[in-house]
Amino acid sequence: MTKYELKQWREEHGYSQAMLAKALGVAVMTVSRWETGLRAIPVFLHLALRCMELEGGELTKGKIITTKERSPKR
Repeated sequence: MTKYELKQWREEHGYSQAMLAKALGVAVMTVSRWETGLRAIPVFLHLALRCMELEGGELTKGKIITTKERSPKR
């Protein structure tokens, strides 16, 4: 995955850098550095993003939290 593909995926799926960082369990600066090319994108990141697409949720400690499992916001 290239930095351009990552940014395109993030924007197409409505994630800010902060939202994606939280969903992946990484720092916001990590996502920023991936997108600017200052840090190498992990080779497996595309798998995590695909999993997020299929499950409609976020990654939390190695498991997917689906929108059904999340508590409603008040």
